[in-house]
Amino acid sequence: MVRVIDQVLMRYLNLFGKISRVDVKDCFIFNNKIVFAVPRNKLSLAVGENGRNVRKASDLLPRKVKVIALPRDESEAKWFLLSITHPTEFKNLEITGDEMIITTTGMKNKAELMGRNKARMKELQSVVKQYFNKGLRII
Repeated sequence: MVRVIDQVLMRYLNLFGKISRVDVKDCFIFNNKIVFAVPRNKLSLAVGENGRNVRKASDLLPRKVKVIALPRDESEAKWFLLSITHPTEFKNLEITGDEMIITTTGMKNKAELMGRNKARMKELQSVVKQYFNKGLRII
């Protein structure tokens, strides 16, 4: 699936790439944070010593910044989604055919994952669609 990156996200990618000197593969917005996805072997370099690059990017950009590692395949989907939604956790991720089903640990966590008017759920669905080409349900 091809995703078009708009001009604002492209500027964020270029800025963080210059700050961290890492080839940033993708970025998206989740829960009003800019999430940068970098290759796993470049993660510590992208974060910087004591989080220096993340702090500098947060100061320059209008939102908080989070850096995560790109998933290699579907087996890393749970870890990938947990790193996006941190500190909110979920109990299990089940992958079936063309859908991923997140099982939450309680109503509070489910509400945090869904967000007001299902805003976070829609953001998370677009991320899952982009990286794994699957749908997403939260139960």
